[in-house]
Amino acid sequence: MKLDAFDYSLPAEKIATKPADPRESARLLDLSDDGITDLHISDMPALLRAGDVLIVNNTQVIPARLDGRRGQAKISVTLHKRESDQIWRVFAKPAKKCRIDDVIIFADDFAATVLGRGEGGDVELGFINPANAACLTRLELDACLDRYGSMPLPPYIARPDGAEPADRQDYQTMFARHRGAVAAPTAGLHFTDNLAKAIAVTGARILPVTLHVGAGTFLPVTADDIKDHKMHSEWGQISAETATAIAEARANGGRVIAVGTTSLRILEACYQQHGAVIEFAGETDIFITPGYEFGVIDALLTNFHLPKSTLLMLVSAFAGMQKIAMAYRHAIANDYRFFSYGDACFMTRNPSPDIIASIAAIADQ
Repeated sequence: MKLDAFDYSLPAEKIATKPADPRESARLLDLSDDGITDLHISDMPALLRAGDVLIVNNTQVIPARLDGRRGQAKISVTLHKRESDQIWRVFAKPAKKCRIDDVIIFADDFAATVLGRGEGGDVELGFINPANAACLTRLELDACLDRYGSMPLPPYIARPDGAEPADRQDYQTMFARHRGAVAAPTAGLHFTDNLAKAIAVTGARILPVTLHVGAGTFLPVTADDIKDHKMHSEWGQISAETATAIAEARANGGRVIAVGTTSLRILEACYQQHGAVIEFAGETDIFITPGYEFGVIDALLTNFHLPKSTLLMLVSAFAGMQKIAMAYRHAIANDYRFFSYGDACFMTRNPSPDIIASIAAIADQ
C-alpha cells in the first residue's frame, strides 16, 4: 500500500498541548457500533461488560532528553533503546558532531562516550562519570537522568523552552511501574483512580503488560510503499498472571480490550510467535497494517494519531480504513483534540476484510 493512503490534513490548533483536567473529562469518540457517538472518557464504563479485561501498559517514562556539549558544540540527545546498564542508543542532534570516542558532557558528574553511529541520527553512547571515566551503574545512570534529563515530549507538543515541570506528572500514566519508556502509552493518560473504580463496578478487570515505548514511535514513515518501512524494536513483557486472566476471559465470553496501541502490540507480538498469549518477555518490531489478522484484541481505546504514521496504519487495520477515515473527519469537524495529550476513541475489531480506501480521500471530504 502507498503511504499517501494514510494522509489527512489537520489544523495545528487541533493538537493538544496539555491534557484534559480532570483527565476523565477528555472526549471519547465511540466507534463500537455502526455509527459514531460523542462521549467522554468518564462514560467508558458504560461500554464495558462483566468479564471484560482491559490491558494497560505499566511502563514508566524516563526523563530521556539531555542537553550537552562536545567541546564548544551543543549536542542534544534523546534516549530510545537501552542496550545494557550504562549503554543506550540515542537520537543525537547534530549527529555529525558525534564521532567515535568523543565525550559529550552533560554535567560535572555526568557524561557519555560515543561508541558507535548508525543512520538517521542514531548514536550509541556509554554513560560515564567524567571525573574518573568510570562507567555508571544502572542506578547511577537512572539517578543522573532524573537529575539532569527532561521528559521526552513528542515534537508536536509546542514547548519553546523545553518540557515544563508539570509534564513530569502529566506525561506519565497512573499505571507506571517499570522504568524504560521514552514515550508515554498515551491512552493510559486518561485513567484516574475514580475511573478505575467505576470500571471495577462493571465487573471488568484492569490487567498490566509492559512495553517500553521507544522514540522510534515518533519517526516519520518515509518509504513510499509502507511494506518497505523498518520498525524499531521495543522490549516488552507479559506476566503469567495476565496471560492466564486473558485466557480465562476469552473462555468465558469476555472481551480483551487494549488500552492503547502499545498494549495491543505486545499481545499480538506474543500471539504471532506462540499462537496464544502466554508468559512472555522479549523484543518486538511488529508492524501492523491493513490486512493483518488479529488473534487477541477485541476492542481498543486509543488516541488520535498522526498522518502517515504507523499507528494510523494499525488502527486502520483494526477498525477498517473507511471507519477510521470517517471518524477522523468527524473528530476534526467537532473540535476533538489530537495526539498524545488529546482525546480518544473506542473501537471494536472489524470482523470482515477491509475495503482498501484512502484516509485522505474520506477524511478530507
